[in-house]
Amino acid sequence: MENELNSIDPEILVGLDIGTTKIACFVGQRNEHGKIEILGYGKSESVGVSRGVVSNIDRTVQSIKAAVKAAEEDSGVEIKLVNVGIAGQHIKSLQHRGMITRENTEDEISQSNINELVDDMSKLVMPPGSQILHVLPQEFTVDSEPGIKDPVGMAGVRLEANFHIITGDIAAAKNIVKCVSKAGLELDKLVLEPLASSSSVLTEEEKEAGVALIDIGGGTTDIAIFQDGIIRHTAVIPFGGKAISQDISNGCTIMAKHAEKLKCKFGSALSQEMKENELVCIPGLQGRPPKEISLKNLASIIEARTQEIIEHVHYEIKASGFGEQLIGGIVVTGGGSQLRHITQLFQYVTGLDCRVGYPNEHLHEPPSDTNIPSFSTGVGLVIRGYEDQRLTDSKDPLRKKKEKRNGFMDKFLNNIKTWFEEEQDY
Repeated sequence: MENELNSIDPEILVGLDIGTTKIACFVGQRNEHGKIEILGYGKSESVGVSRGVVSNIDRTVQSIKAAVKAAEEDSGVEIKLVNVGIAGQHIKSLQHRGMITRENTEDEISQSNINELVDDMSKLVMPPGSQILHVLPQEFTVDSEPGIKDPVGMAGVRLEANFHIITGDIAAAKNIVKCVSKAGLELDKLVLEPLASSSSVLTEEEKEAGVALIDIGGGTTDIAIFQDGIIRHTAVIPFGGKAISQDISNGCTIMAKHAEKLKCKFGSALSQEMKENELVCIPGLQGRPPKEISLKNLASIIEARTQEIIEHVHYEIKASGFGEQLIGGIVVTGGGSQLRHITQLFQYVTGLDCRVGYPNEHLHEPPSDTNIPSFSTGVGLVIRGYEDQRLTDSKDPLRKKKEKRNGFMDKFLNNIKTWFEEEQDY
């Protein structure tokens, strides 16, 4: 390789997006100005993942190897350590409140006090088969003074905080670790996919104003709602672009591969935008005549399923309690956002402003071939890694990289790895 580096180098991070339709691997590096550059990427067809969850280990491993190999050749970097996204209908979120009383009141509040609060939250009893993935602090309260975003450096005895806690299925996480390990890689962090996507497509201004990020992938639609710069609500809907393609295949009685191509090239989320006399021909099977498809009928099928997805999204926005506070409206990303007229349909159903999000908000001169909505999660996994790194460095610069992860995440990953090793020994 031209520039044989190891991705364990703290200046180089790798994001691995294990999606339903594709597996994408991105290699990023922070330059001398603190900006993140994408050094290279690779992608492959995903054949072992269904609705965001691994359903076939061996096929998924083959796809991961193909994507990683392509990324290594494109970037000149040897990939060993990866940040991986997790999604699926099993993802749940809840709100909780924690409190500690500081023993040494002479010292100011430190990052270790916040870590203690986070570790306490990680001990919450979850339903059988579920495990905490993220513990995200929201507002803090110091000695009955509420609404504090960052209490580090303040004086106080009683430290309280509201937390947004995200949980996932242990078996789903275990299968991801198994795939990554069998592909010859090491898992650094497991990151909720909508959190990763938000890091690549949302501006800080939008997060402050209030915004709902909607990532329409192949198997799932992921939601992350921000307000006042804080994550407020997360959800995963088990429908995505593949459901639309399947509807087209069934409604037009054509093969799935033709349905996908039709959707991408001629599809629209608004049937009223299409003319009655617009037709497209699909090749017939083995000696059969070509099939004519009306683009208006095609759009009607797409609109019906897309509207169903958007109605689910609208329900989640209202359920979060922040529906009236989203000044930034909706940012839609992922492969499904490339459907024509989708922003207009979002605005019609929800009444909120909408734009398409591209993964270029925080990158230095992103390559044109990676600046597409379907790569938002992969690019976001790289950016998220640097955000976590920067946050820890600014709070406690003497801590080593291996100590940067929250204790509960280390325990979670170590437990899963132990189970995996026990299975292999067996």
